[in-house]
Amino acid sequence: MTADDASRFETDWLTLPDLVEVLGEPLGRVRRLLDDFHLVGTRRDGALKVPSVFIVDGHPLPSLRGTVFALHDAGFSDDEAIDWLLAPDETIGVSPIEALLAGRKSEVRRVARTLA
Repeated sequence: MTADDASRFETDWLTLPDLVEVLGEPLGRVRRLLDDFHLVGTRRDGALKVPSVFIVDGHPLPSLRGTVFALHDAGFSDDEAIDWLLAPDETIGVSPIEALLAGRKSEVRRVARTLA
């Protein structure tokens, strides 16, 4: 799957300054959220960016962190984890991020653990 795949979940991409504004947190706290995998980002056009869909009501999506850990355990890089989260998945029926937003955390993590 490429970064330009048209079937990917459509999302805006937030830079660090965008995240400071959206989250209402200082830059150091935003960096800590990234370091601790409450958020996961990737370099796009030279800047570190996070999919806006990972933010819900001004906070990181709570189910994202454990899911990212499951993907890292399966050998995924941050870029691969983001791509998997945003791409449609046959097993789940929608993109994993859509399933997480719908509260289907257990199902998404079960599928993620089978990817190793």
